[in-house]
Amino acid sequence: MRRFDVITFDCYGTLIDWEQGLVSAFQRMALRRGIALDGQRMLTVYHQVEPIVEADSFRTYREVLRETSRRVLRTFGWEPEESELDFLPESVRDWKPFPDTNQALVDLRSLGYALGILSNVDDDLFEETRRQLSVDFEFIITAQQIRSYKPKLGHFVEARERVGSRKWIHAAQSYFHDVLPSSALGIPVAWINRKSAPPEAETRPDFEYHNLQEFAEAMSKTS
Repeated sequence: MRRFDVITFDCYGTLIDWEQGLVSAFQRMALRRGIALDGQRMLTVYHQVEPIVEADSFRTYREVLRETSRRVLRTFGWEPEESELDFLPESVRDWKPFPDTNQALVDLRSLGYALGILSNVDDDLFEETRRQLSVDFEFIITAQQIRSYKPKLGHFVEARERVGSRKWIHAAQSYFHDVLPSSALGIPVAWINRKSAPPEAETRPDFEYHNLQEFAEAMSKTS
């Protein structure tokens, strides 16, 4: 018997190389100002700031990106103009899938799995990304629809309604946004540990893989 019927994915960080997209967008903006920006330091600050912005009263992800970029740039001594803050949401269309993403999605679809997306994003921004993904998804649940951001549980509660009685596993890179809330609800979760990082909490994922190719190969053996 098939162990799972439905696979949901986080998108940015799991399917899409959002960190490279962030670095490229910030560095392009900095170059326009004649400023050299350390990409790794910027990412460190970004990962600290964005969850704080998302934890405030709900705002669209476009506004989250604008406010996060404002706060990040301030840490570098740069007060951006309002007209400059669209650089980050406008860059989302250019964020690329990881090299293994599309083949893994095609392989999983060919095995008969239903696929879904649970993402902290706006519908229109995801549509820009969707054009770069090689399969259709049975359902897409965004922060805009739920009006909250992971690790709050709204995405997972809504997905459970859509999955129904089928057997479901969630696959994601982020411990904070995905592994912990999935585990809290008893949803099987596969940690796509692309960075070979140590666990971020005592809670452990049900499965761990280094990339989506490994994950797809493992799922082929359960179908």
